[in-house]
Amino acid sequence: MTDLASWRDDQEYVAIIENLLRTPQVQKLAEFTQHHYTNRLDHSLRVSYMSYLICKRQRLDYRAAARAGLLHDLFYYDWRTTKFDSGTHAYIHPRIALRNAERLTELSAKEKDIIIKHMFGATLAVPKYRESWVVSLVDDYVAVEEVAKPWRAIAKHRLQKPLRFIRSLV
Repeated sequence: MTDLASWRDDQEYVAIIENLLRTPQVQKLAEFTQHHYTNRLDHSLRVSYMSYLICKRQRLDYRAAARAGLLHDLFYYDWRTTKFDSGTHAYIHPRIALRNAERLTELSAKEKDIIIKHMFGATLAVPKYRESWVVSLVDDYVAVEEVAKPWRAIAKHRLQKPLRFIRSLV
């Protein structure tokens, strides 16, 4: 999993997101549990930083990926319990996040596309830019890592005793 501490040491990345990260609107994401084992702010930072690194390596617009990655889940409800008459959470929350992000800062067309289409696969909104594809795929990857983290720890703990036994036989 992307080490959250590592983004703090990347001065170029911090310079890109710092003004957004300091806002109460983004800080409020820390109050919402995401994928059961982390909060939405940490999730968004992981998506943002990993997308930034990939886009930078691929010579893509890493600034847009970093900013939109941070803002892609800028909504303030518990997605596991809140239901909508007009569609699913996967369809609704990118629109809410985009509206909230537009109130917070000026967004490029690319940043808007990244936010609105980050749920591709769960929705039919096909990303227009390569950066949108990166953030969408990184979001999926980070979500799976977040859900799997406690399961890996449980499996490791449960396997220690049988592994010790097997090693003692050798």
